[in-house]
Amino acid sequence: MIIDTHSHLSFKAYDKDRDEVIKRTQKEGVVCIDVGTKYETSKYAVELAKKNEGMYAAIGMHPIHIKTDLLKLKMDEEEGAFEPFGEEFDKERYKELVKSKKVVAIGEIGLDYYYRPKGTAKTEKFKEKQREVFISQLNLAKELNFPVIIHCRMAHDDIIKILENYKGIAGVIHCFTGNWEQAQKYMDLGFYIGINGIIFKLDLDEVIKKVPLEKILTETDCPYLTPPAAGTERNEPIFVKYVIKKIAEIKNISFEKVADITTQNAKSLFQI
Repeated sequence: MIIDTHSHLSFKAYDKDRDEVIKRTQKEGVVCIDVGTKYETSKYAVELAKKNEGMYAAIGMHPIHIKTDLLKLKMDEEEGAFEPFGEEFDKERYKELVKSKKVVAIGEIGLDYYYRPKGTAKTEKFKEKQREVFISQLNLAKELNFPVIIHCRMAHDDIIKILENYKGIAGVIHCFTGNWEQAQKYMDLGFYIGINGIIFKLDLDEVIKKVPLEKILTETDCPYLTPPAAGTERNEPIFVKYVIKKIAEIKNISFEKVADITTQNAKSLFQI
C-alpha cells in the first residue's frame, strides 16, 4: 500500500473521467486522502470518500477562499467555477461534515501571502483576516481532536508563531517549500513534512536529506505538480510513486523503505 496524503479529486479537472482515475488508483493499491479547499469541495471530498474504498477526506477552507474585498483574482478552471476570496468561514457547516467516519483531518488550512493587495495597510488587514480564519480552524481541529493539513506560501514565520500556541495539535506542512531551519521548527512542534512534485521544480534536496524518513509524508496535490516522469499534464494519485522514487534517490535508500515508512507515518497521523 502507498498513501497519497493530499489529492483533489473533487476538483473540476476530473469531471470527465473521475471514476476512471479512482479505478486506476484502487487498482495500483494507492490509498488517497481527498482534501477540501472550501465548503463545496470539502463536502464533495466527503461524498467521494464515503462512496469509494481506499479514499478518505479532509475538510477545511484554504486561505484563497477567505472572503475579502481587498483583492481580486481570476478563477482557477482546474478547481472549478469559483470566485476566490468569497466564502465566510462557517464552523457549524464544517462540523456537520465531520460526522462521516471517512473524515480524517481538518485541511487544507493555513496562510498564503503570495497574492496580496497593494499598500501596507491593506496588506496587513488582508493577512490579519487570514490569520483569524486559520486560528478558527485550528480551534476546530483542537475541539474535534483532529490532525491538520497546513498550506503555507510565503508565510512560514507567521504559521510557526501561531502553531507555537497550539502545541499538542498534530499535522503536516503540505507541499513544504521552506528551508531546513523551518523544517526543524515544524518537527519540533510535532508536525510532519509533506513532500510532493514541487521537488521536481525546487531544490529541496538538503531538506529531504536531513528530515528523518519517520517525519515525511508523501503526496501529489493532484491535479497540480505533476512529476515529469508521469508523461501527462494532469497529476493523479498513482503518480505519488515518482515522489517516493525521488526521495529514495536523494536519501540513497530503497523505494520500498520510503514507501513502507511514509505509509506508516500517514496511518499513524490520520488513524487509517
